[in-house]
Amino acid sequence: MISGKRLDSAWGIVLPCALVMLMDLTFREWRMVIAVALLATVVMLYHKRLRHYLLLPSCLALAGGAAAISMNFTTF
Repeated sequence: MISGKRLDSAWGIVLPCALVMLMDLTFREWRMVIAVALLATVVMLYHKRLRHYLLLPSCLALAGGAAAISMNFTTF
């Protein structure tokens, strides 16, 4: 508890993962989602008020990366 606040819920992880499961994107679109989410993570890290929501884009990037990897390695 560095900042004195505690994590009240897991919405920062559950919401991005749910969004990723609902999207039907191509590999190129997944790469764009990951790039935008990583840039948003950096911007939110340095923004005073948005630091509280930092898990949203970072988990979206992680879940998007996992989806892109699984999509890339699936063989039919």
